[in-house]
Amino acid sequence: MGYLYIFGTIFFTVYGQLILKWRMNQFGSLPDTWIAKFTVLLQLLLNPWVLSGFFAAFLAALSWMAAMTKFDISYAYPFMSLSFVFVFILSALLFGEPVSLQKVIGFSLIILGIIVMR
Repeated sequence: MGYLYIFGTIFFTVYGQLILKWRMNQFGSLPDTWIAKFTVLLQLLLNPWVLSGFFAAFLAALSWMAAMTKFDISYAYPFMSLSFVFVFILSALLFGEPVSLQKVIGFSLIILGIIVMR
């Protein structure tokens, strides 16, 4: 069950990041004036998708708390690096973000590091 908690943490973290990026891509860049920025950010905070991203962060925190009851943090925390890998892969697929050899090598090293830590 402990690994399910870690997976939940990673899943909800990745979901939240991708949803926020998706909504910000749809919105565009922030206006120049502070009052306009505040207004736009307030509108975004009330957006149901953005709220779901924040709720996912809350669920990720709850999952992490549960994982901490099953594992030492020194063992569980390296798994959190997988969120970087999943965000990288999904951002390339969903948003067309660039994939470079350096990024692929870096993320391969992250996965190798997790395997070595086990």
